Amino acid sequence: MDTKKSHRPQATGHRLKNKKILITAGPTWVPIDSVRVISNIASGETGILLAEKLNNLGAKVTLLMGPGRVCCLNKKIRLIPFSFFDELRSKLRKELQSRSYDIIIHSAAVSDFKTQRLIKGKLNSDKTYNLRLLPLPKIIQDIRRLARVAKIVMFKLEQNISDKALIERAKIAQIKANAHLVVANRLDPYRAFIIDRKGKTISVKSKNDLAIKLTKILKLISRLKR
Repeated sequence: MDTKKSHRPQATGHRLKNKKILITAGPTWVPIDSVRVISNIASGETGILLAEKLNNLGAKVTLLMGPGRVCCLNKKIRLIPFSFFDELRSKLRKELQSRSYDIIIHSAAVSDFKTQRLIKGKLNSDKTYNLRLLPLPKIIQDIRRLARVAKIVMFKLEQNISDKALIERAKIAQIKANAHLVVANRLDPYRAFIIDRKGKTISVKSKNDLAIKLTKILKLISRLKR
């Protein structure tokens, strides 16, 4: 019997086995009054696809999921639900302060604005109102500050601009956040690009295609030093 050990390279899927991965996904709410919110049309589908694929490769996945539909999620995926911006920020901070992660994928569609004043009770629907909106903090900055050694994947959504402009804006955001990868995307029709720190750009044609290609890239960068 040949007792020599095989020198065949290990399957790349194993590179993510037992890696701790945190994913944010879905929309976020910001209250207007006690019953109304500002939100967006995000579904969280991308984050769920990534969570499932990474879990299947043996990663230990935590999914911070906004108020979207989560159907038949694998029980091995640790689910932390949230609804409001402040809730997401608080839970994310707590998670990053109590656990270390190898990879963080920030795909949630985070609200950019809040109302200047939260109105108690319910606005009278027979009246007209002007709402003053103020910018909210960028959660990606919290992530980089609290997870200094993690590989970070961020998302940049833009509409009504060219592919070139979309990619350039994504690169600027990537540098500012010191992210390893940025996914530049837009809707109607869906189009996205995965961009690394060297500017290499990979085009994707659907959310499922994105999940497949991004997972392959994560297998490679999981070994890299920060």
